Amino acid sequence: MKTIALGPHRLGGPENLFFIAGPCVIESAEHTLRLTAALRTLFTDLDRPFIFKASFDKANRSSLQSYRGPGLVEGLRILAEVKLTHGCPILTDVHECAQVGPAAEVADILQIPAFLCRQTDLLVEAGRSGRVVNVKKGQFMAPWDMINVIAKIESTGNSDIILTERGFSFGYNNLVVDMRSLAIMREFGHPVVFDATHSVQLPGGAGTCSGGNAEFIAPLSRAAVACGVDGLFFEVHDDPANALCDGPNAFPLAEFAAHARRLLAVHAAAHGGDTHES
Repeated sequence: MKTIALGPHRLGGPENLFFIAGPCVIESAEHTLRLTAALRTLFTDLDRPFIFKASFDKANRSSLQSYRGPGLVEGLRILAEVKLTHGCPILTDVHECAQVGPAAEVADILQIPAFLCRQTDLLVEAGRSGRVVNVKKGQFMAPWDMINVIAKIESTGNSDIILTERGFSFGYNNLVVDMRSLAIMREFGHPVVFDATHSVQLPGGAGTCSGGNAEFIAPLSRAAVACGVDGLFFEVHDDPANALCDGPNAFPLAEFAAHARRLLAVHAAAHGGDTHES
């Protein structure tokens, strides 16, 4: 298993379970900084690698009226402030090649959204940035098809790649998680992440927005840890009912610390004891 150096941490391998967490989209500078502070404190206490995630633009919302975010310039300014203030690595999405350069100046990890995981030009441009590239497996993709995605990025000489499972289309407005996907993709030699919150999304299920079955986040994430996943991805919000994006599948901040501790207990049991970083 390849490991990826990110600040003082290494991502990948059974001893290095890491967390990617934050709101779906940047709602305001104040909210983003406040949420980052809470998450950073939690993961410092847990002694676990933590990457803050938030999008500056959600380009594939269900409705034209849906909130998309502050946009590239203002969004990256806020993320830069988060990084300067709290010192945590940053992950954000890019949707087109022109966004890669500016985003790479701020973000440590560039994320390719699931719907764009086959877009050759975008994958190559992200690889050329020199940043870690996290690719979300499309809802229409078999896990073994991701080997071609890896090859596109590696063609640039960049092998710092993470693959993220976020569920597979299961009829209309529904997703299902095949846990075999986690083991299959890990065979490719790159860290694999389970997106516990988008995997319970109901895309477009609420008509003009997506719905979600948040009650399944906890059991699915526990199962993923038991399967040997390298990292976990959570959309976390302090007020999911009033979140501007993906509230129905966000994990409540107030409950997140207890859940993270349960996941670490599962992780330790699955790997034969304490697997904290040394």
